[in-house]
Amino acid sequence: MELWMTDQEKIVSNDYYDIIADYTLPEKLWGSLRDFVYQPVSGEIGVVYANRREVPQLSVSEFTYQAIPKLYGLMQQSEPFDPTPLIRSGITEMQNSALNLTGRGVIIGFLDTGIRYDDPVFRNPDGSTRILGIWDQNVQTGTPPDGILYGTEYKRETIDLALQSENPREIVPSYDENGHGTALASVAVGSSLENGLGFLGAAPEADIVMVKLKEAKQYLRDFYLIPEDVPAYAESDVMVAIKYLESYAVSLLKPLVICFGLGTNMGDHNGHQILGGYLNLIATKRSRVVMVCGGNEGNSAHHYEGTSIEGLLETVDNVEIRVDGNTKGFTAELWGNVPAKHAISIRTPGGEVTSRVDFRDQNRREFSFVFERSRIEVDHILVEQGSGEELIFFRFIDPTPGVWTIQVTISENGSGSIFNIWLPVTDFLQSNTYFLRPYPYGTLTEPSNAREVITTSTYNDENGGFWADSGRGYTRQGRVKPDISSPGVNISTILGRRTGSSFGVALASGAAAQFLQWAVVQANQPRVESRELKNYLIRGAFRAPGENYPNGEWGAYGNIVSS
Repeated sequence: MELWMTDQEKIVSNDYYDIIADYTLPEKLWGSLRDFVYQPVSGEIGVVYANRREVPQLSVSEFTYQAIPKLYGLMQQSEPFDPTPLIRSGITEMQNSALNLTGRGVIIGFLDTGIRYDDPVFRNPDGSTRILGIWDQNVQTGTPPDGILYGTEYKRETIDLALQSENPREIVPSYDENGHGTALASVAVGSSLENGLGFLGAAPEADIVMVKLKEAKQYLRDFYLIPEDVPAYAESDVMVAIKYLESYAVSLLKPLVICFGLGTNMGDHNGHQILGGYLNLIATKRSRVVMVCGGNEGNSAHHYEGTSIEGLLETVDNVEIRVDGNTKGFTAELWGNVPAKHAISIRTPGGEVTSRVDFRDQNRREFSFVFERSRIEVDHILVEQGSGEELIFFRFIDPTPGVWTIQVTISENGSGSIFNIWLPVTDFLQSNTYFLRPYPYGTLTEPSNAREVITTSTYNDENGGFWADSGRGYTRQGRVKPDISSPGVNISTILGRRTGSSFGVALASGAAAQFLQWAVVQANQPRVESRELKNYLIRGAFRAPGENYPNGEWGAYGNIVSS
């Protein structure tokens, strides 16, 4: 007999699937659910937490691709304060000019690994906190935020009480063990001149709201074959975190910048997933700006692009993946363009070849091999719900080291039909596994391909060069992204210098807060939203002589820099 569980316990339990619902659940789940919890997010979007005993085995064809939460990783690559990136990007000039733009009256919201709230850079000169609220999704012993069913919220008054005590963590036990969220927040909003620290972020007077995301459930890590001890966060928790940030700004009638420093290679890379749609919705609201990093996948060799040959009824492309000996498993996603259809066969490093599968008879196939201990699961959706495109989803389980070949046959294609395959982001592979013939463009991580968000690529302000590891545009179907480029190499944080697109977007988020202070707080353009800010950035961007714009590296119109 099962013990009775509260809704809060069900939401965080690995025995309950997270199912993203956009208007309705997948048809195969209706009628079978009796034991579930529903967490509204926005309008028709919500998350269902369903007892795993009542639903089918997890697969993209059974659940639909959109319903299974994608997993997001931290976009960083693992000294004294250096203000150079702030100076060269023009941010310090705005702080010290007659405008005195420091983010005052603006909220910057983070969803990350948490924040070390007792650090001086997040406190006012009198020692009180600059943090309006922390929602820790991991702590279930306190009161959740209004409208949310799990986690514990700590408001400013409680944080100040903790800071006045001898043991702050007895009152506010939320803490950033990883450090990524703290470092990110310090770049955007840090400020302290105490003890000779001299640290200054891009918007040192902005208010702070932080969501400490809980780690993804083990069943999702198993499904996506994510290595142990790698930070991974579920799309379901990310969506509820965004709901919290938005509702906080609404309650205080303040402008909001959302700083999104996470990324994934899962998704159609054209911004059509539910999370991308939700971010678009917020980005088009007045006094709202959504800043998203473009990821660190440009030099990872995790993207392949294949093209059909004009005049042929069928084109065969041999996609080679070099699998490292330390790889225990990984996923891959093939996205095709209509009206082409795609069939596949797989060749192992030992030479065994599967039969060609065109998926006309069956959506899901599983391959095992005589001389290999490997197992390959292949799932197929001819018309994926969000994008309308064909998706083939691979799970390589215990793959033999060596070169694996996916033979892709394109038919009914007309001419110039393109397909793309993405491997997981680097942290999720944790091994030297890559395509032998990669394509470095189209490597922006999701959700940075969403249309209305402001997407940043990364450059090195020390030499003015584009950072080789930065994600590059365009989207899968050729829409111009990124929008702008910002410094993200050797950026000073309160935890030392760090590199990655997440730190570039933190700096850009501080610049966005400066703009919202001028536009909304000072009532120069009070109804502004992401589109207007994007155009202001375009007008002020530096465009290097000899470069053609737009382009996949520097974005639509260049980099944030003081000209």
